[in-house]
Amino acid sequence: MRKIYALLSIVILILSCGEEVLPKPKPYLKLQYPKPTYKKIESNCPFSFEISNLATIKFKNNCWASIEYPKLKATIYITYRDVENNLEEILKEVEKLTFEHTIKADAINSVPYENYNKKVFGELYNIDGNVATNIQFRATDSVKHVLLGALYFYVKPNYDSIIPAVKYIQKDIVHLVETLEWK
Repeated sequence: MRKIYALLSIVILILSCGEEVLPKPKPYLKLQYPKPTYKKIESNCPFSFEISNLATIKFKNNCWASIEYPKLKATIYITYRDVENNLEEILKEVEKLTFEHTIKADAINSVPYENYNKKVFGELYNIDGNVATNIQFRATDSVKHVLLGALYFYVKPNYDSIIPAVKYIQKDIVHLVETLEWK
């Protein structure tokens, strides 16, 4: 009887040792955003531009605005400034605010923008890392107007998690600057 149990145990061990069991790979969330369509925003302010239909905009009396993306829990804050022989001072202030993120940022890259026909000159700052704002931008006509913007999310900064949303909204910001017109 012992021989039968021993033989049966060996057969079970041999049959049970088939393929190697591996842990399942970590799943990753694949976010898909709808293709944006844009609408022109007109106001009493000295500028107009287009924003995504997925966003809503609220203006303040001083032509400051907030472009909200409720589904992404994000807002682009727009600041308008009149230029009164202080363009250089305003642009230095913007640069200073952007580079205050150097402490936490992994990298800060800038992309210039120029449209001589519309008299729109600007710069988009991509700020990589766990910072409060991953995108800031400015646009000016170099004479009378400066438009500044910063993207904020209503979550604790975790760059790896929000990067798809940042890249999605970045396309909308580029479109906003490309459609910007001064009045």
